[in-house]
Amino acid sequence: MARIEETAGAAPCELQSLPDDGRLRRIVEFDSVTKTYHPGTSKAFTAIRDVTFHVEDKPGIGEFVGILGPSGCGKSTVLRLIAGLAPQFPATTGKVLVDEQPVSAPGPDRGFVFQDYANFPHRTVLDNVAFGLECSHVPEKERLERAREWIGKVGLDPKKDAGKFPHQLSGGMNQRVAIARTLILGPRIILMDEPFGALDPTTRQNMQDLLVALWKELEATVFFITHDVGEAVFLGDRIYVFSASPGTIVNQVAVTPPDRKSVEMQAVPAFQESVRHIRNLLDQAGRSSSNEPSA
Repeated sequence: MARIEETAGAAPCELQSLPDDGRLRRIVEFDSVTKTYHPGTSKAFTAIRDVTFHVEDKPGIGEFVGILGPSGCGKSTVLRLIAGLAPQFPATTGKVLVDEQPVSAPGPDRGFVFQDYANFPHRTVLDNVAFGLECSHVPEKERLERAREWIGKVGLDPKKDAGKFPHQLSGGMNQRVAIARTLILGPRIILMDEPFGALDPTTRQNMQDLLVALWKELEATVFFITHDVGEAVFLGDRIYVFSASPGTIVNQVAVTPPDRKSVEMQAVPAFQESVRHIRNLLDQAGRSSSNEPSA
């Protein structure tokens, strides 16, 4: 639980990856990726600069990657580049690869969970969860059966909650629906942009525990943006620490995956020390980049 490994270097492209045997396929790779909005104009703004990393596709395991950094450092840009979502996609320079192929568009292999739930207000919980299967032309009986199963998987009641509409649900319940709608498609890569940021602390901890259980079941690769260091330490196998804008990776830290519930982990001294350490890294990243000019 106390394991912490770090790599850092003078140039982001020189960061070393976590140990691997060199034989696994890379499920996501960034090679010197920069994203500048409105290039060549007076409105030009560089969100991320020279971001380089790779995450391997570990069979039967998956990896949970936390992303931390100050507001506006380009964390969401990274996720949307992986997803192939405009206007962040495509990158201005560099390569973004998924399963060792250039990203060209969104795809069912990548699922996205947003902070604002993004549930369809005119659809019931059941129809929201089944939406992706409907778009994939899965027969109605099958998709509704699978949707009910996933409603239960995320901790809702398939009998009591399936017929409700989003306005009848709490924030935590709405986020459970959004997670079920994304994970029912079995994506190999799950992209989560501060999905628990609007939840109260108790609900947030419950959602963290739920996410760990679902991630282990799906064996997917997860990229998780958060401003909560404790959340990143609890959920992550590794954490990327970004500098202020233009964002680049200034540290990557390996932490021990959770072996107990969130509320229990937070009371462990080694966990608390990891949180303090990464907070110091964030503070250092902010100070080191404060005098650097932005594009």
